[in-house]
Order: sequence, then C-alpha cells, then structure tokens
Amino acid sequence: MPRLTSLPIAAARWSARHPKRTIAAWFAFVALATALAFVIPVKETTDADYRIGESGRAHAMLADAGIDAPPMEHLLITAGQGRLDAAAATAAADEIAQRMSAVAGVQQVAPPVWSGDRTSALVSVVVDKAADPAALLSVTHAVAEAHRDLHIAQSGDLTVDAGIQGRVADDLHAAEFLSIPATLLLMLLAFGAVIAAGVPVLLAIGSVAATLGLSAPLSYLIHAEPTVGSLIVLVGMAVGVDYSLFYLKREREERAKGVTTPDAVAIAARTSGHAILVSGAAVMAAMSGLYVVGAATFSSLATGAIVVVAVAVLGSITVLPALLVQLGRWVDRPRLPLLWRLNARIGQGGISRRLIAPVLRHPVVSLVMALALAIPMAVSAAGISLHSANLSTLPPDIPAVATAHRIAEKFPSEGTNALVVVRAKAGQQQVVEARLRELSTRAAATPSFADLGIDPIKVSSDRSVTSVELAIPFSEQDSRTAEAIHLARTTLAPEALDGLGVDYAVGGWAAASLDFADRQSERLPWVIGFVLLLTLVMMVAAFRSVALALISAGLNLLSVGVAFGVLRWIFQDGHFSEQLDFTSPGFLIDWIPIFVMAILVGLSMDYHVFVLSRVREYAASGLPAREAVRQGISDTAGVVTSAAAVMVAVFSIFATLSMLEMKMMGVGLGVAILLDATVIRLVILPATLVLLGERTWRRARHGVDSAVAAQPGACAHPSAPAYATDREAICAAYASTAAGSATP
Repeated sequence: MPRLTSLPIAAARWSARHPKRTIAAWFAFVALATALAFVIPVKETTDADYRIGESGRAHAMLADAGIDAPPMEHLLITAGQGRLDAAAATAAADEIAQRMSAVAGVQQVAPPVWSGDRTSALVSVVVDKAADPAALLSVTHAVAEAHRDLHIAQSGDLTVDAGIQGRVADDLHAAEFLSIPATLLLMLLAFGAVIAAGVPVLLAIGSVAATLGLSAPLSYLIHAEPTVGSLIVLVGMAVGVDYSLFYLKREREERAKGVTTPDAVAIAARTSGHAILVSGAAVMAAMSGLYVVGAATFSSLATGAIVVVAVAVLGSITVLPALLVQLGRWVDRPRLPLLWRLNARIGQGGISRRLIAPVLRHPVVSLVMALALAIPMAVSAAGISLHSANLSTLPPDIPAVATAHRIAEKFPSEGTNALVVVRAKAGQQQVVEARLRELSTRAAATPSFADLGIDPIKVSSDRSVTSVELAIPFSEQDSRTAEAIHLARTTLAPEALDGLGVDYAVGGWAAASLDFADRQSERLPWVIGFVLLLTLVMMVAAFRSVALALISAGLNLLSVGVAFGVLRWIFQDGHFSEQLDFTSPGFLIDWIPIFVMAILVGLSMDYHVFVLSRVREYAASGLPAREAVRQGISDTAGVVTSAAAVMVAVFSIFATLSMLEMKMMGVGLGVAILLDATVIRLVILPATLVLLGERTWRRARHGVDSAVAAQPGACAHPSAPAYATDREAICAAYASTAAGSATP
C-alpha cells in the first residue's frame, strides 16, 4: 500500500489500528466539551460590543458619564372598552407605583404621562439590569386583575429581551426536535440501512453538542451573540452529516467493488477524507472573512461556525474510520428491504447519468439556458435594502413586542429618536445646554422631527456631558429617519455647537442601525475579496489548476447572487409571506446577506471539492476530459444530492421558525443550496468543464499514476480504470510499493 503521508490518511490509519481507543476518545471529548456548558456560564454580548461609528462614540460618552439610559419598563394603561376613565387610570397608576416600588431592582417609578389625545396613560419604571422581569410582570398582572375595566400591559428593555430569548430558545428546541428525525429519514433513504443512516446523524449531534459546550469558555474571548446557538445547530447538522456522508458513501462504494474494509477505508481517507479537509478549510476560511467587518454579531457567528466545522471535520477523519473498521459490513445492517432494493436497482449514478447526458451532448445550449435562469435572479439582488432588526422584525405574538408597538404609536418619545451628546468642560455646561435647547426647538420645527413632550435635556453629575433627545415621527426603517439623522449630523448639531470647541456625536438606536449598515457597506467588498481570494488560493493548492480556481470563484459569486436575489424577492418584496407566515418589513435584516454569503461560499465548496476530486481522479487515470467529467459527476451526483437534501431539510426547518432572521437565513441558504446542487453543479459546472476540455486537467495527467496507485484494488478488480496508457507499469509500481507498506 502507498505510504500514507497526508493528514486524513494518517488519521484514518491510526484510527483503524486503534478503533476502540479512538471511539472512546471521541465520546470522552464530546462529554467533556458538553459539560463545559453546565460549568461555565456563557458571556453574552453587551451594548458596548455593538458600538460602531458616531453613534458608538455618543453612547460611550453617555456610559462614561453615568447618564447612559438605565433599563426601563413601561406600563400602558388604556380603556378596556369605550373612552379611558382618567380617574380609574390614575388610581391604577398609583397602585402600580406602590407595588412596583417594593420589587427588588426597581429604582424609580415615574408619575403617569398622558398621550396627546388622552386615550392612554404611560407609567415608566426605572430598573436595574439585574431586576427579574417575571417579578415585574407579576405586579402588572395583579394590578390588571384588580382593574378589569382597564387594559394594562407591560413592555420594556427587560421584558422584550426576555420574550425574545424565550422565543429563540423555543425555536432552537423546535429546530433540534425536527432536524434530527428529518436528517435520519433522509439518511435512511440514501443508504437503505439503519446503522449506515444513524452513524452520520450521531456524529453530527456529537459535533453540535461539543461545540455548544466549547462556546462557553470561548465566549470570554468573543462574546456570544444570542442567535449563535441556533447557528451552531444549523451548520453543525448540515456539515456534520455531509462530511460523514461523503466518507461513508465512498467506503461502501469501494467495498462493493470487492475491496476489503481496511483498504476501502484507506481509499475513502485518501479521496473523500482529503475532500473533507479541503471543504472544511474552505468553510472556515469563508467564515473567517466575517471578522473583517469588525462587528460583534459577525465575530460571534463566525466563531461558532468555525468551531463546529472544525469539530465535524475532526470527527469525520478520526472516529468515523474507526467506526467503519469496527463495524465492517455490519454498517449495512439492518437493511430496510424496500429501500435497499431500490438503491441497488438505481445503482451508482444511475439517475445522474441520465440527467447529465444532455448537458454533455449540448454543453453550450445547457450553459446558456442555466445562466439565463441564474443571472437574472442574481442581478435582482442589486436592489437589496438593509436595516437592523427592530420591532417590525420581531414576532408580533410576543406580548411585550405587541405592547411596544402600541406605546410607540401613542407616545413618540418612546419611539424612534436621536441623541445629540456633547462632552465639554464643566464651566461650559450652561452654554452647551442653552445651545442644545435651541437645537431641540429648531429640530421640532422641521418635518424630520417632532416635539418630544418631555424635557429633552440630561446632564451628568460632573456637568461634563450634556445630551438632548430628539423625537423622530417615523419608524426606524423609514427612509425619512435616515434623512433626519443625516440632518442632525450635518446641519443642526454643527450649526448649534459652532465655535464652542466641544466634542459631540449624534447617536440613538436608529443612528446605530445606520452606522452598522454603513460599516457593512464599506467593508463588504473587503469581505467578498477576502473570502474569494482565500478560497481561490485553497483551490489552486488543492487542484494545482488556476482554471479550476477561477471557475470555483465564478460559481461561488453566482450562487451568492442567486441567494441574495431570492432573499430580496421573498422577504423584501413580500412574496410567499402568507405561506412562510411573516410580514415583510420592506428590507433585509442587515447581518443576513453578508452572513449567508460567507456560509454559502463555504458550504457550496463541499460539493465543488467533492465533485472535482472525483473528476480529477478519472482525468489522472487517463480518461478523456468529457468522459472524466461524465463519470466523475455521475459517481458523485447521488452523494451531492443526498448531502444537499440534508442541508435543504435542515435550513427549511429554520424557515418555519418565528424569528424573522432565522426565516431569512433558512430560506436564503436552503434555496441557494438547492440551486447550487442542481443547476450549478449538474449543469453549469459540467458544461463549463467540457467546453474547457483537456486544458483543465493537464497537471492531473502529469504523473498519471496518482489516481490509480492510490487505490489498493484498482489493479485487481474488473472496474479498475482502463484508460491509462501505462496502466501495467502503474500497477507494477503499485504492487512493489504495497509490499513495503502496512495496511491500516
């Protein structure tokens, strides 16, 4: 057997020699890593992690001065029926103040504030960050029960966060509950045997569990975003099953040719194992591009994805070979008779050969037709509008969210706003305050702002920082809100503070969203360039072909464009909103497209590397280019289809969840993977390779023995490649090499 020098072969060799040790070590690793989640509390992102640009400077000045807004809870009092009774509402507000003051963590309860039309009263409660939302809600429910003629509801920083976290936890539980049986069912269809179907699923579950545990200590280096757990499940189940599927399919294919189990594992290690390493590295490289953005959300998601892919790769090249050697032919037991016979009747690449035949006969027509479908979808992505998640993107059936919508309608000061924050010497405070009051008056006189209704000025205890709040009478996603912030930054604030020599910045949540979008737009070209360049270099290193690397980059760009176009058409334009159960906010949540781009480039490389590796094997064995493409894609299309089906199934589950960003991510990735595995990998890729012809595989044909000599059974069984002109010499060389090598 040839000397085993590459990492996957070396790992398979050791694991195959020590299967029980390897399996025990893997389970110990998963158990210890999972235990970390119970021992180490996760360090979640804080407001400071999200500070970007001018809004970040404004919020930092407020926090440093101690006048950063503390958490607030608001209780909205309206009439149960008819007009609001002012006396009854006042009595309820007094009871709220009395009961809330006794709750731990409550700092202050403000007197009730009446809406302009006197149909609503609002009681604001200042609380500590450590206050228990459940304790606050219990008071609200008790007062509401005592005043049944009124409608009393609560919303605020703590209750909205609690509602979101609860919903995310429910969504994550639903995804876990549905994704595992769905994946197992697809594996049963792919293999027709219970053990073969269960092994990839168990390894994927182990990878996810281990990563969730490892995320706890890692969160102290890079704080964990609330949605990172959902991402780890999504990516971990997809790639974990895919990698095992690639490996297991190849091992079974070689055994079917008459190769012994140890030799079959060795062949799978050299071929599929190598493809797994390259694919995993491509996914991690693509995800590392998210660090270029320099935002907490992307850094956290990138870390979670990179770790779960690394763990999945580790399991695929270590414990999977050990399991296959230990199980032997028992991996195909117990068989499901109907599915087993169906798979046997279809055979290796039976369906794909029929599908790819017209593409190979008419590559130009096939390529033009496929591009005519994909390019318009990609071009439509140019009209994407981005905005951060806000009330309009949260599930309206969360009670605190529904109440927040009603509060924003009745009380503009609790809706969209901008903050002008000034840092100056204490002796300048009175002048600064006077200028800011003048600024507030001028702003309210423009169509872009409204009267706040309360004193807009806040001053720090040392009189060094002064802020003014400006109410914006539009929703956060309204284009007029961005215009209002731009007006404050370029005209109102500079004119009001001219000549004072002070440090100032315009912030607020709407401004923060605008700054985040600007940061993303500014760095998106760098992210795309980084990801494509890194994957380009990796493809050149893996296949020694610049042409293949350029084809890979082009297909990745096309896949990303199609994904963006689909996201815009569905979520921004609102198509299929009823079927997917969402209300279009008129934009895409700002972090979704760039994240989908990074993860899609990585995941699509799984198929790309796997397919090209097999085509290269046949090309290296001396097969003509067209025949190598036909045979290579036919052999791998079934595996790619099964792998894509797993990914699409997992992503589709996320499309059914209630959080809109999870829907966007699931639909975008699911549709893109489906098109990538069909239109791009079964039509555009083979058509392009056929048109390029022999030029693509010149280096593969140099040293033609690389594929044949890699296969222990290649010179022995009837299905050995017979296209190499010097096949006999290769087999003789292989035989002499095998005599001096150990079999794993």
